[in-house]
Parts: sequence; structure tokens; C-alpha cells
Amino acid sequence: MITLKSAELFRLELRARMPFRYGIATMTDVPLLVARLTFDLDGTVQTGLAADLLPPKWFTKDPARGLADEIDAMLRVIRAAIGHARAMSGATPFAFWRELYGVQAAWAAREKLPPLLSNFGTSFVERALIHAVCRARGATLATALRENLLGIHLELMQPALKGMTPRNFLPAAPPAEIFARHTVGLSDPITAGDLAAGERVEDGLPQTLDECIRFYGLRHFKIKINGEAARDRDRLTRMAAVLEGECGGDYAFSLDGNESFHDVPSFADYFRRLVAEPALGALWPHLLYVEQPWHRSVALSPAIGELARAWPERPPIIIDESDAELTSLPTALELGYAGTSHKNCKGVFKSVINAALLARRRAAGLPAVLSGEDLGNVGPISVTQDLAT
Repeated sequence: MITLKSAELFRLELRARMPFRYGIATMTDVPLLVARLTFDLDGTVQTGLAADLLPPKWFTKDPARGLADEIDAMLRVIRAAIGHARAMSGATPFAFWRELYGVQAAWAAREKLPPLLSNFGTSFVERALIHAVCRARGATLATALRENLLGIHLELMQPALKGMTPRNFLPAAPPAEIFARHTVGLSDPITAGDLAAGERVEDGLPQTLDECIRFYGLRHFKIKINGEAARDRDRLTRMAAVLEGECGGDYAFSLDGNESFHDVPSFADYFRRLVAEPALGALWPHLLYVEQPWHRSVALSPAIGELARAWPERPPIIIDESDAELTSLPTALELGYAGTSHKNCKGVFKSVINAALLARRRAAGLPAVLSGEDLGNVGPISVTQDLAT
């Protein structure tokens, strides 16, 4: 039987190397939270770690709410999840998570907290528990999933997955290398001409997009847009020239819509205009997918399904911030989305379930995208854990 014996939280204030603009916020300073949880695992006591940045304006994106209030809200759900975990036990890590997920969700509903935010707390306990189990068993995450050391029963959360285990869709061995997909924020400099006097970070590392490509050998990119057509068109045109010139046509990218569109037709019109722009013609053959263009308030509405039927030539579109609950991906797929993103902050077990659903879909010859993302993290804990997942 698994129980939580003790928990400690450590907070470190960080300053960004350069401002990072995402959605309605620009990150310059942000807290890093580290959780150290000690579990009794059937008589073996082991400690696990979890960590994340606490970025305002992502879990709720309320423009009227203060940054400190949003950080406090993140701390509140993490502390609540730890408190709930202290009062429960589970026969397996998966069973422990299932009970915690349900208790935390019920508490959040009573407190009128959105699921994306409340599940952030659940994921902290979940990640620390998985880490503790892997340490106790001397296993990597890949081994723990393939050999089902975590006691995963997919059909308990999605009946359509009856008889399926992670071994059915995971590779025989984890890949030895991956593509690093470099995020280009909304205010990131593209070339040196974008840097005003005094903005150069004098640390010997690259700062502009073209410098980063040359320095790191980048070939995959995540480009943020904000729905301002003229501004986005100008930045994309300049990025297209840099990508073609620096990568020689050997690159791929995704577009992150940052929930910029609040009605259904607006993004379709916006995207069609971009595709028709002659200066961007070389860009579109390299597009992987578009991430969360619509605000979460409309992203899973029936109107999306109507648009999907009326826009058969649309690019693959996935959800991100709208992937807040276990039902989110099935709903999105029914509406015409191609998939979702993985972030550890949204939950490891939830993404394992999503990966299984998408594997079944892929086997049927349907579009199925599960992107790998993070919460803008830093090392050493969260980057390693996100990368492993």
C-alpha cells in the first residue's frame, strides 16, 4: 500500500535571461517551485521530486487578475493536492493517482477553480510519486511504463482502451535522440536589427533567432502568434527568410495560437489570408500543426465541429490549454481536432491515456498528434522529467 509520509516545498525566485512574451504575459521574473515528497511504498520509504515554474497568465489567463494572485492560486492547488494525498492510500501508483485526481477535482469544483489549474496540483504529487517508485525499483520511466510497474489500467479511465497497455504503443526502447523544438516568443528578436541599444545579453550565448540556429544547429521551431494579422505577417515573413537561409529548407515548425481568437470563423479567415501571402509561400510545406488558436471558452464548443466540416483543407489543429480534463481529448477529436499536447504540468498519467487513444486513432489511419511540450522550464528536475515523459 502506498501512503504519503512527508512533503516539503522549496521556492526560488528566478530572473529570465531575456524577456519571454507568451500570450497576454511577458515573463521577466518567475518563481521555481520544487516539491520533495516521501512515500511509503509497501514498506519501502523513498523520496521523489517534482518541479515547475509558476508562470502567471497560463492556467487562467485572466487579464484582470494580479500576477501575485495567480502565483498564490498555483501554490494553493499544489498545497491542497498534497493535503489530500496525506489522507489517502493506494495499492499502486496509478490507483493512488486515480483517487487523488477525483478528490482534487471535487474540491476544485466546490472552490470554483478551473480544472487546468487544480490538476497542476495533482500533477506535482503524481510526478513525485512516479519518481519515488522509479528510484525504489531502480527503473527508468520508460521501463516503468513498458513493464507497467506503475499499475496502469487504461480501461478504468477510458473503456475504449480495454486490454491495451503502454507496451502496445511505446517503442521497444526509448529514442536515443530527439529534435529540440526552439520556441520563438512573441517578442523574441529575429535578427540583430531587432535588438535596441542595451538589450544585448552579454553572456556569450546566442540571442536572436538566426544566431540560435547557427549556434545550436536548430531545425525544429515553435512560433508564437497573437492574432494581430499585420504584426504576425511581418514577423512570419522575416522568420521565413531566416529559416530558409539558415536551414536551407531543412526545417519544421508549429504555430502556437496562444488562444488569440475568441470566435470560430476569425482564425479560419486569418489563416487563409496568411496562406495566400506570397512572401510566406515557402513556409507552409514545413508546418507540422497549429496549437490552440481558439480561446478555451470556445475551443471545445460545437461550433468548432461545424467549422471543421466546412474547412476540410485546414491544417492539423491541436488543443493545449483546453486539455484540462480526462474528457478533453475525446471531445476535441470528435470536433475535428488532430490531437493534443503533452505537458507534465497537465499530468503524466493523463498523457499516457491520451497517447493510447491517439495510438488507436493512428492505427485506423486518422490524424493523431501528441506534441511534446513543457511549461517553459529550467533544470535540473523539471527539464529532465519533462524530457523523459
